[in-house]
Amino acid sequence: MTDHKWKKVSEEVYYAPEKLVAVTQENVSFLKKVAQANKRRRSRLCAHNDTGDLTQEMIIVLGKGNYVRPHKHLDKSESFHVIEGSAKLIFFDEKGNFTHAVSLGDHSSGKVFFNRIADASYHSLMVTSDFFVFHETTKGPFIQGNRTDTVFASWAPQDNDEAAAQAFMDKLKEKI
Repeated sequence: MTDHKWKKVSEEVYYAPEKLVAVTQENVSFLKKVAQANKRRRSRLCAHNDTGDLTQEMIIVLGKGNYVRPHKHLDKSESFHVIEGSAKLIFFDEKGNFTHAVSLGDHSSGKVFFNRIADASYHSLMVTSDFFVFHETTKGPFIQGNRTDTVFASWAPQDNDEAAAQAFMDKLKEKI
């Protein structure tokens, strides 16, 4: 199916161990199949060597209906470069009120195809196509279970509460 030599670390996450990481459309198709097959309908290829790298670069695939819990990053930026599909990048104030949304799409869509968040703003993504594929870059290291640089919104449902997450996203759709 693919010629990659990626290391699978979970049902969603792969690492590319090569020093030179090249991603093809065939690789993106593989990541979309991985996303389609797992419960959270998402996958990622980490282009950095491990969680300790100071620069974290990923190709991320989100299927439609994904819930990305609103969060903000302390002392680091995050950038999105759209490869395929469309989504709304949604921003909130500290109390959880919707402030604005940015329509994201690939370069040919006429929508914003690159966005960088450089401040500690609560944000989320709402996928508006079957799949949303993007390149994300942020500062590392990533420490599983000790995410002191990421604050999840207390006013938003947790990832594992599917019914509450769906209700939250449905209300949000009405505001956008």
